[in-house]
Amino acid sequence: MNLMMLLEMASSGFGERAAIGSRGQGLTYEQLFRRSGAVATHFREANIDRVSLVDVNSEALPIALFGSAWAGVPFVPLNYRLTATELRRLAAEVAPSVTVCDHDALSAIGDLEGVRAVVRPDFLSQWADGGAPDHDWNVDPDEIAILLYTSGTTGAPKAAVLRHKHLVSYIIGSVEFMGAAEDEATLISVPPYHVAAMAAILSSVYAGRRIVQLPNFDAADWVELVRAERVTHAMVVPTMLARIVDHLDGVGGGLPSLRALSYGGGKMAAPVLARALELLPEANFANAYGLTETSSTVAVLGPEEHREAHRSEDPAIRARLGSAGRPLPAIEVEIRDEAGQPVPTGASGEIWVRGEQVSGEYLGRNSRVTPDGWFPTNDGGSLDSDGYLYVEGRIDDVIVRGGENISPGEIEDVLLSHPSITDAAAVGIPDEQWGEAVAAVVVAAPGQTVDIAELQAFVKARMRSSRTPDRIETRDELPYNDTGKLLRRLLRDELADPSRKPG
Repeated sequence: MNLMMLLEMASSGFGERAAIGSRGQGLTYEQLFRRSGAVATHFREANIDRVSLVDVNSEALPIALFGSAWAGVPFVPLNYRLTATELRRLAAEVAPSVTVCDHDALSAIGDLEGVRAVVRPDFLSQWADGGAPDHDWNVDPDEIAILLYTSGTTGAPKAAVLRHKHLVSYIIGSVEFMGAAEDEATLISVPPYHVAAMAAILSSVYAGRRIVQLPNFDAADWVELVRAERVTHAMVVPTMLARIVDHLDGVGGGLPSLRALSYGGGKMAAPVLARALELLPEANFANAYGLTETSSTVAVLGPEEHREAHRSEDPAIRARLGSAGRPLPAIEVEIRDEAGQPVPTGASGEIWVRGEQVSGEYLGRNSRVTPDGWFPTNDGGSLDSDGYLYVEGRIDDVIVRGGENISPGEIEDVLLSHPSITDAAAVGIPDEQWGEAVAAVVVAAPGQTVDIAELQAFVKARMRSSRTPDRIETRDELPYNDTGKLLRRLLRDELADPSRKPG
């Protein structure tokens, strides 16, 4: 069981089908297979422990990914947006390595001991040239396939370990081999160091779908590329979808080729989703919930569930648009309390997951998976009587006011239902009397102004007074990282220290 098994099946089953790039100009699956084998030879000769990539999306990404699997060394995509100091620290930790990079990264890490840096053009023109060696990759399922560093939004990044067995189990359990029609194309616009990018490449290869890549996300570029390449499938994070919706509202026209649009990686604002469903009525929407540590998706709200909930007059069914759907067939989900015991249906607690694709392991640290295979995600949530999973956010983000646990997500949902608000975040800030007070930061909708007192009264009328923000501030935008995660720690720091400028 090795990632190369997926590419070998694709090369054998539909080798002449387009794999990477524009129609008629990119690589076929047979060419991708041969180039992966060629770079694997170079990787082995380099006597390294890992293959790294510090670059935007390009055809170098899948070649390096599969080449490292062929060579039997882990693939480690690093965040190219890190500062030079941060990047040097991680690159030194990954060494000895071959690191495929751009010229900016080369200047930052090229002098590090053990780092053999090669810029993308040289990698593609020199390394990815030649014939493929014999099919001699390691088939040990317990070998490490990919190391993905966490975003570090709540601390120093740590490397999540994804072994071949985890990733292959996810793909085989969720994707039909050669299930894509020849005209299908996937647009990958999330960065390479996001688990969704890894999952999208592997899923597309196994299904036989052409991969189109956007180096850096821009809503106008994304829409133009979907139209030009007749993209049929795409995945975005919520902040991306919000900008795409705004762009489509401004320029008009639809995306007639787009058949499937999945989203995940953060909380989706209900108004954004509602508008997207109206603008793209023919697209099949899917909300995918997963974590790096679970090899991507563990629960999905599918297209028909989106349509039913969007059109329903029943509040209970309509509320499912705010859910993550139901677990995949090969995944078990439980909600547990602080003692690790299951809670009743509908009650909130921590989301625990179990399945072959679940890793729950970090490099150099003990695994968080229990002896019987359960992984505590540190995400809060609940399951309703129909098995729909509602994700409430990171447990670390729970506001504790006077001994009462308050989910930021439920406050944000109420704030976002106000017509003057387009984005919102709730956090806890230190308070002498209550331990923590509820604070919120909101972004006004275009052309709207925010009346703070009226907004507080609006929330109070819909929630208990203890959950009404004691303090509300406005911003032009909220801080997100480039994978769509809200940087709550930054907001908490700002609100706890009024002298600090918003950033």
